[in-house]
Amino acid sequence: MSVPPTLLFVPALPPIMNDTPARRIVILTQGHTNPITAKTASCVIRYRGEEVVALLDDTQSGKTARELLGVGGDLPVVGSLEEVAAANTLLVGIAPPGGKIPPEWRPILHEAARRGMEIVSGLHDYLTADESLVATAAQYGAKLRDLRRTEERDVASGQDFAGPALRIHTVGNDCSVGKMLVSMELAQALQRKGHDARFLATGQTGIMVAGDGCPVDSVVSDFLPGAVEKLVRRYEHHEIVVIEGQGSLAHPRYSPVTLGLLHGCRPQGMILCYEVGREAYHGLEPLPLRPLAELRQAYETVAGLVQPARVIGVAMNSRRVSEDEAAEERERIGKELGLPVCDVIRDGPEPLVAAVERLQAELSR
Repeated sequence: MSVPPTLLFVPALPPIMNDTPARRIVILTQGHTNPITAKTASCVIRYRGEEVVALLDDTQSGKTARELLGVGGDLPVVGSLEEVAAANTLLVGIAPPGGKIPPEWRPILHEAARRGMEIVSGLHDYLTADESLVATAAQYGAKLRDLRRTEERDVASGQDFAGPALRIHTVGNDCSVGKMLVSMELAQALQRKGHDARFLATGQTGIMVAGDGCPVDSVVSDFLPGAVEKLVRRYEHHEIVVIEGQGSLAHPRYSPVTLGLLHGCRPQGMILCYEVGREAYHGLEPLPLRPLAELRQAYETVAGLVQPARVIGVAMNSRRVSEDEAAEERERIGKELGLPVCDVIRDGPEPLVAAVERLQAELSR
């Protein structure tokens, strides 16, 4: 079935322009409103919260975003689209393993289409692949956006980057430990210090926040390094680029995308991200995580096959522990690895900013 022009893939959720209506987003998290599965919702609320009017989850109706996700303050959780009649955008706010749209969500998507809403998804199940939904959207003038759909078909050149940008890349000991959030917080902190820094999104959530990027886990493996190389070249005129990481080199499911991303962006510095208290790979419990020191060495070795790089700092996600426990963990890991350590939300990202500045000064000599 051919896709009507109004439903064609658009590669980003661009910022609203002055001559277009304000975007009023309802984030769909039905039955999955928790900090891990709904990490997309959490980050969109954190960084584009002025556009969000509600979360949609009838199993949690009446609660607030803060109660369920720890962000968003009193942003309400509603049980139906009727409660947010002024909304014009429905955004799929979850990142489940495999990127499948829950079958029970189909009626909600059709209702949004009948309301003429723009429907935005970053999942591997494309909205525009659902002929019934495409037909409903065409009938009522709704738009469908599949942020993960890509046609990248270029292999990497392997040539040096021509621009001046210092390339900083967030890497992890597991998936869903906060690499996107750390990347964004670091880029913003560098900007506040007067640096010309740019966040480069490589996943659905980052693309929703930034309005641009490359959905790396949807690129055919042969073309993944080339797609990332192209993304970096597009922004290499900046002073510093912070490239969002994906997965983990040691994760049995997601290591291929991690490797392709690592070799495509060829970082000079890396920030190692992890979650305090997590002992097993997300989605593969009870398979135990590898030690941070071992992962640090692995990332530096594998990155060094194409571009010398080293881990310059550690970002810990301490959301599950108390302030005192986080302080003890920060001191312990700092001594163990000999690196600056911080939780960018609890402590602020300044130690990582200083690490980037030290690397920049060192490489400029």
